[in-house]
Amino acid sequence: MTDIQKQEIERYRGELETDVRKLVDKYLSISDWDIPEIDEHKSIEYILQVVRSTLDDVENEWKKRSR
Repeated sequence: MTDIQKQEIERYRGELETDVRKLVDKYLSISDWDIPEIDEHKSIEYILQVVRSTLDDVENEWKKRSR
């Protein structure tokens, strides 16, 4: 990746962060609907674990494609 490509992606960092926050909020809200007495802190931790795991899966898929 060139420096120009990195700069271009970095320009969208704020949007990416906003999208991820909205994604976490979306699934936290869904879990609140399903389980009213939910431990919000534990839910957020688990949602973030799943997001990280999913990012790893996506990364591995891309690596396989580029071989």
